Amino acid sequence: MYIENLKLSNFKNYTDAEVDLCDNINCFVGNNGAGKTNLLDAVYYLSFCKSYFTAIDTQNIRSDEPYFAIHGRYRHDDNEFVVSCVQKRGQSKQMRIDKKTYKSLAEHIGKVPLVIITPSDQSLIIGGSELRRKFVDGVISQTNSDYLHHLMQYQKCLEQRNSLLRRFHDDRVFDEPSLQLWDDQLVIHGAKVLARRVSFVRDFIPIFQSYFATIAGNEETPSLFYDSILLPKQQTGETPAIPSEEEMSVTFANQLREARQRDKYLLHTTVGPHRDDVELLVDGLSVRRCGSQGQQKTFLLALKLAQFEYIYNVCGVKPILLLDDIFDKLDMLRVRQLVHLVGTDRFGQVLLSDTQPGRVQAIFDEMPNVEHRIFNVEKGVVSQTE
Repeated sequence: MYIENLKLSNFKNYTDAEVDLCDNINCFVGNNGAGKTNLLDAVYYLSFCKSYFTAIDTQNIRSDEPYFAIHGRYRHDDNEFVVSCVQKRGQSKQMRIDKKTYKSLAEHIGKVPLVIITPSDQSLIIGGSELRRKFVDGVISQTNSDYLHHLMQYQKCLEQRNSLLRRFHDDRVFDEPSLQLWDDQLVIHGAKVLARRVSFVRDFIPIFQSYFATIAGNEETPSLFYDSILLPKQQTGETPAIPSEEEMSVTFANQLREARQRDKYLLHTTVGPHRDDVELLVDGLSVRRCGSQGQQKTFLLALKLAQFEYIYNVCGVKPILLLDDIFDKLDMLRVRQLVHLVGTDRFGQVLLSDTQPGRVQAIFDEMPNVEHRIFNVEKGVVSQTE
């Protein structure tokens, strides 16, 4: 699957733009602020119904314009389809596929698989646990609509339970039956979320380790460890056990009951899959705490490339790969290795951005048989180079 044509209207710094893309490597070059990242973000919108960089959709509308529109024409085997995203001021966002409007944006997730790597993704390695949970949830959600349903229901139940705890603080009249109702719903959805996450990490580890070795060699042993108070205690680095749903439900229900008084005092739910983490390890040590910058960069690239392969293995469709301005953060050897890797048949369509046209051209000169297109981007205007 790949995107053949991208059209933008009033999106960020673009008034109107149209780009025809090849099915292999497409490179956008230009100065910082020219709009390279905005093009990649538009493609991200068409996969996930939202921006990767901006939480509020209306902030992506060009100044003083009433709307933005993104249209992408895709090809999958011999079939063509068009995905559109339109955001008008004061109205709900609309996502369409072949002019059919989705009733729920969640219906679209997974239709156009995509993986993105950006400089800000370094926070996945060194930031808080919520970022690693988001990564895991994002990968699974693209491959499993049932998981996305249970995750969304879990989050809604969690919001309701926390709201009930805060109301107790305000009026001192506690509604125990309602709390139990939300506890029961949390257990139903939380057990499914946790079991699927643990299963995912188990299957993901060997793929991740393979890419780590490709990038950095075999001198270090990387691993992932799913850390949850709801799981049986195990040694860091062990293959995580997958509890049955019944066992998971019993454990979670007991934990909620034991934590109830603490939750009343703290005004939020202190146990559950929303508190879990994925520990990133090299030779048994935390990369977040002890890893060098080189190890952290390698970990990030290996995680994201493994995300690509995992989605492909499960769905049978190669995700579109977006590489946003990451080359400035890597030495030339790793840049060359990465471009050579994503230019092989192992990957599909790649869209990348860079500030140095000479750098990418030199790499493409080493790869004469790899189809590619280079586009210049300047102040919201895109033009293909000869």
